[in-house]
Amino acid sequence: MEISFANRVGSIRPSAIRELLKLTQQPGVISFAGGHPAPESFPIEEMKKISIKVLEEQGRSALQYSATEGYKPLREFIAKRMKNSGIEVEPDQILITNGSQQGLDFSGKLFINEGDVIICESPSYVGALNAFRAYMPKFVEVPMDDEGMKIGELEKALEQNPKAKFIYVVPTFQNPTGRTMSLERRKKLVQLATQYGVLILEDNPYAELRFEGEEIPAIKHFDKDGIVIYLGTFSKTFCPGLRIGWVAASNEIIRKYVLAKQGADLQANTMSQMELYKFLEEYDFDEHVRKIREIYIKRRNAMLETMKVEFPDNLKYTYPNGGLFTWVELPKGIDAEEILKKSIDQKVAFVPGSSFYPNGGNENCFRLNYGTMPEDLIVEGVKRLGKVLRAL
Repeated sequence: MEISFANRVGSIRPSAIRELLKLTQQPGVISFAGGHPAPESFPIEEMKKISIKVLEEQGRSALQYSATEGYKPLREFIAKRMKNSGIEVEPDQILITNGSQQGLDFSGKLFINEGDVIICESPSYVGALNAFRAYMPKFVEVPMDDEGMKIGELEKALEQNPKAKFIYVVPTFQNPTGRTMSLERRKKLVQLATQYGVLILEDNPYAELRFEGEEIPAIKHFDKDGIVIYLGTFSKTFCPGLRIGWVAASNEIIRKYVLAKQGADLQANTMSQMELYKFLEEYDFDEHVRKIREIYIKRRNAMLETMKVEFPDNLKYTYPNGGLFTWVELPKGIDAEEILKKSIDQKVAFVPGSSFYPNGGNENCFRLNYGTMPEDLIVEGVKRLGKVLRAL
């Protein structure tokens, strides 16, 4: 029997990163590929105690169905934390999702019709691109520099695409480049989106992982008209396996996200939400995040200092002030896919850059993650990669 799939299935691509992660399971491979946090930062002993407490104190509730919107004490904590960072949001304007990836998928489901235009950074987060592709949009890419999306190019894109559905941005320690959008550009972005009547989808998973420099308010901080939809997650500051993220938006918009959640899986995991909240209640979350930052700044420094010595001088790479990634640009004409093949032979993995461009091209770039490997393996992996690059 010939199986007839929906038209949109043809637009769904396998995740280049997820496919690559299969290679990194080989013994001895030093992986700079995935966006995984440092596993030693997970509070395993604390969570053992927390899990028992939740079951002892709230076991019947923890194992039962619960509200689609999410565990209310957890939403109250998130709203308070967002307010402390300058974002005015109420608990009822927050939906707990199965990781921020689900928020991306719901955004596509709620806003994208086939052929609609989505404006995004170039390059952009491949997980978001794959989530949106299922709904068959057209992507309009806006180039970046070290201050993020170029506002002049964004305005051109808006002029040429007045019916664009939303602008998707990862403004702080962007995946894949590690760049951060400047304060002035954030303000201008909101002004332009308001002027052209376009929503902004702000994906902000790395905001709390700043190592140095001044904090910059989220784009939603400047939102006076409810045009910014904010996606957050505990995956980078706590435990990604719990799969707890959230969407924060105006009342009108969040009601639609709740409907999408009801149709998809009814609710996020009750037990995980209660465990997370119990941890937040009994331990110092800010101290926990501070310890994570200490791990990552050492690893970033180990990677960039070794790259400075071991990489050829004609390469460019970003210097992130936080987050998990640096972005490498090779001379034009060199294909990062070919370098990856040689690197795998040397037991080193990274993610080639072309998958981060929704319309293809830019084969001469790649992304490195410094979050997962300890410093000694980072140094060794960069040395091996440097030998491959120098051979070219």
